[in-house]
Amino acid sequence: MKARIAIGSIVMMFVLTIPVIAGGKGELQKYFNNTANKVKATENPTEKRIILNESFQNMSEALNKVQNMGLISKADQIGIDRFKAALQEKQDELAGTNGYERVSNAQLNAFSNYVVQSMEQASGTVTIGVVTLLLIIILAVLLF
Repeated sequence: MKARIAIGSIVMMFVLTIPVIAGGKGELQKYFNNTANKVKATENPTEKRIILNESFQNMSEALNKVQNMGLISKADQIGIDRFKAALQEKQDELAGTNGYERVSNAQLNAFSNYVVQSMEQASGTVTIGVVTLLLIIILAVLLF
């Protein structure tokens, strides 16, 4: 009887973990999608840049805070470092630093869409644990 309960518990944990992971990644995608929507709703290119830059900075701060908590695994540390690198590339593209050409004012809406797609792909390929992912989302939302 105990074995049956233990096996049932393990199966339930795996079944319930899948929606939590999907929900966490969905929230991360929602964060970048909200940023893109704000950019598109703004007419002034300077304000569009500010919105994008603040979004990148807030996400970077959230990632740094989670890493500095010391509560995450080495695998999560590596995943966060990869995600931060992808995020930094987008910041460099926006600003035109580190060998990137600056995104033109006319391209800011398209760039915001590109960022959403790129960060969705990065969050799909970078392995970050559920708890860590949820901490990142919470901190990013609180900072934004």
